[in-house]
Amino acid sequence: MNPKKQRIVVGLSGGVDSAVSAWLLKQAGHEVVGIFMKNWEDDDDSEYCSSNIDFVDAAAVADVIGIEIEHVNFAAEYKDRVFAEFLREYQAGRTPNPDVLCNAEIKFKAFLDHAMRLGAEKIATGHYARVREQGDQVQLLKGLDPLKDQSYFLHRLNQAQLQKTMFPVGELPKTEVRRLAEEIGLPNAKKKDSTGICFIGERPFREFLNRYLSHKPGPIKDERGRKLGEHVGLSFYTLGQRQGLGIGGIKEKGAPRGGGEHEPWFVARKDLDTNTLVVVQGHDHPLLQSHRLVANDLSWTGTAPGFGGYGAKTRYRQADAACALTPGDGEIRLDFPQAQWAVTPGQSAVLYDGEVCLGGGVIVSTPPLD
Repeated sequence: MNPKKQRIVVGLSGGVDSAVSAWLLKQAGHEVVGIFMKNWEDDDDSEYCSSNIDFVDAAAVADVIGIEIEHVNFAAEYKDRVFAEFLREYQAGRTPNPDVLCNAEIKFKAFLDHAMRLGAEKIATGHYARVREQGDQVQLLKGLDPLKDQSYFLHRLNQAQLQKTMFPVGELPKTEVRRLAEEIGLPNAKKKDSTGICFIGERPFREFLNRYLSHKPGPIKDERGRKLGEHVGLSFYTLGQRQGLGIGGIKEKGAPRGGGEHEPWFVARKDLDTNTLVVVQGHDHPLLQSHRLVANDLSWTGTAPGFGGYGAKTRYRQADAACALTPGDGEIRLDFPQAQWAVTPGQSAVLYDGEVCLGGGVIVSTPPLD
């Protein structure tokens, strides 16, 4: 923790991680101000929208810690910069990651700008990640708790953002954060972690998308072209999806009993040209495995990495997979010795050099090996 006293603006979400972050900074002698970000307001009266409850929790935390809190509305920026892009990607048949976009555009841009206007020297959030000065650069590191590391979602932060950011709980395991919260007497010490996308909350995902995306039903086919059913619109499915396909129990006539015909179906491809959803049976089906991906819309936390071997995540909560990076013109190619499961266009491929998060890009395709 920086021994020099600084004015630090903390994003208080109402959750326990940001609450303990604010407390740690106050304990270290900094001048701490809390900001609650309201990013979504289309469902204020909805049972699924917890924004009002979260603000009450954040205000109660600020009261216990003894800091000021300000309520700031970023809903307009969120709709323009995050939600509109989210819908565009879904309509194009891809599966975007709005948490990555939200961090790059709202929490570490709109919020950072607002904090600087308040005279802050740094901002802090409750993310499980770390920053480390290395020469004239600031590196983004994984959080020390491997089960909670959130560097994947922060990989689009640049040097200017990282130099102004602190992650106080990134050095701690989650169990210690909970213990501290109870010891301090924080009112949200036992509050469960939020799940899901901030603007969807706990509501059923398809029910939410129904309100915004057009429906264009079409055939569900297996890899041999046999029609198995109807889908409700390609935007409503993601690669690797197993639930909600409505085709359970279908098997080929005369198939022998005890064969693989009862294995579950998974979404393997979305063919936009023919509006066809291609499904395969079995988690380990070859069409769900990729040894290569191409990503563009690149963003690096520091200097762009060159040719060589790295670790990569193609989805959150997976172990780093060894890969070889080939840089290109505005894109990168990653080759994996071990096949990766359900690599999904629209999701982020994030590169690591050990514990250092280098950045990454948006997956556009999984071309076959030469």
